[in-house]
Amino acid sequence: MVTEEAAVLERAVERFRDASITLPRFAELADPSLVPARVRARLGDVAPDDADPLNLFRVNWFNDSARTGSVAVPDHVVLPRELTGVDVPIVVALGDRFPLIGAHKVLAAYGCLAPRVAAGGFDPTQDRAIWPSTGNYCRGGVAISRLMGCHGVAVLPEGMSRERFEWLERWVIDPDDIVRTPGTESNVKEIYDRCHELALDPRNVIFNQFSEFGNYVVHYLATGAALERIFESLQAERPPLRLRAFVSATGSAGTIAAGDYLKERHGTLIVAAEALECPTLLENGFGEHNIQGIGDKHVPLIHNVMNTDVVVAVSDRATDRLGVLFGTNEGRAHLARRRGVAEGVLAELPSLGLSSICNVLASIKVAKALDLGPEDVVVTVATDGAAMYGSERDLALAKFFPDGFDEVAASEVFGEHLLGVATDHMRELTHEERLRLFNLGYFTWVEQQGISLEDFVARRKPQFWAGIRAQVAEWDEAIDEFNARTGVRERL
Repeated sequence: MVTEEAAVLERAVERFRDASITLPRFAELADPSLVPARVRARLGDVAPDDADPLNLFRVNWFNDSARTGSVAVPDHVVLPRELTGVDVPIVVALGDRFPLIGAHKVLAAYGCLAPRVAAGGFDPTQDRAIWPSTGNYCRGGVAISRLMGCHGVAVLPEGMSRERFEWLERWVIDPDDIVRTPGTESNVKEIYDRCHELALDPRNVIFNQFSEFGNYVVHYLATGAALERIFESLQAERPPLRLRAFVSATGSAGTIAAGDYLKERHGTLIVAAEALECPTLLENGFGEHNIQGIGDKHVPLIHNVMNTDVVVAVSDRATDRLGVLFGTNEGRAHLARRRGVAEGVLAELPSLGLSSICNVLASIKVAKALDLGPEDVVVTVATDGAAMYGSERDLALAKFFPDGFDEVAASEVFGEHLLGVATDHMRELTHEERLRLFNLGYFTWVEQQGISLEDFVARRKPQFWAGIRAQVAEWDEAIDEFNARTGVRERL
């Protein structure tokens, strides 16, 4: 007797065979040199934003600036003292090199959907993939769904940037596949409530980035390995360098999983950043903010809180105003003329979106608070670039600079928000404070979302996370078997 799972798997195999779709292994996303040469050669005929299944093989950190070729070391920028005011090298991996959406959330979306398809847990011929998000993850989910022959639906707050909705309107199958929920960045529960309604239809499969462990695993493996490669390339030139801290806005807690990878190998401190206007981890607080892409007012299920070392809060006043400084010709001209920032660094500033600027500011605060020096590297990520924030920059210009943004305004922004970075709104976590943050998650996941108390509490132990990470070998094996059944990879 054929089980339902086996029937679903067979339909998925047929769909992928007919559409000539083959799945990358997780190991190939972490190290694209493992991708067969014939597949890499075929990518030369595919533009990075084409809805072509081959672009699944570009869902990694090793794309070049044109996003058509590959590099041995992921693209990054080392921010100098002239910009940051500290001697510590602050290294920013550039997420706008990812295909399709110009942000690294395609990696998270693939990490959630691919294992489910390969195991017969998602039927691409009938099911709809629901992607709840405060921004880029739902775009990544819609893009990955389309490349994998699946029906994707975006769920996001109605107050997010206009550019996100314009992108979604071009990519969804049906306009109704864009589901707007009340509020803005901080209104995560409203997203959950809408997903509960959507889940009443058994054909709607919710891929909640805050609780999907595929999000954690793919960032642990792929983002962790990419950041390590960047650090090792710098250390090869300056052997005394030490990888002292990794900084990441918590968001869905996918990206911060790379910290677990780096801590295991380098003893790196893991720093969680969040918005000062909504200091959930710092103060069990709440509020509204505009650092789009970092969601809050709860602790994600996939956040390994017991391994987090420092919490830092950054104001959206700073990120909004620095978005203007970095994103305008006047601002970059000031940085060149008055601050002596090198042309190569200036050229990469448009690769920093609002949450990326948040990460940079948190890195500066950590460097100052921990008294780090020129041999102590702080690494972070630019999850997306400024392309998604043009309308937000216009709003910031109207709000903060109604008389125009000129040399004087640029100097004031630089002085207040870069040279003036202070070490306030930070906390180094003791064991007791980690427990406090861990326990805060109970109210979302056990009381609201129905996670069993046993499963919730199990996450306190390091063995739980090691077991989650170990599943990647099983996922790659399932992907290999799935690809073998479709036969597509052999035909490429």
